[in-house]
Amino acid sequence: MAIRFFYLPRGRKYNYQPRYYDERKEELERRKRRIDRELGLDNDATGSTYIPNIKGEMRKHLKVRKKARKASSMRMLIILAVLLFITWILFRI
Repeated sequence: MAIRFFYLPRGRKYNYQPRYYDERKEELERRKRRIDRELGLDNDATGSTYIPNIKGEMRKHLKVRKKARKASSMRMLIILAVLLFITWILFRI
């Protein structure tokens, strides 16, 4: 049995094959969308276009991180208090 110090695992291969793909249909849909865009008739199925909200998502993420940091600090203070109490009891005896 050989020992390998610098072992790098190989990536797994992605071998997805769709069950059915109609190239003609895809091309027809692409052409329809392009023509609708040129004519100004671009109506999505949802009725609106996607508007990214990066700033709002970042704020939400930062709030979650702030809560986690506060909880972590509180947990650390509780553990420290318990350890100090146990140490005080041990030295008192």
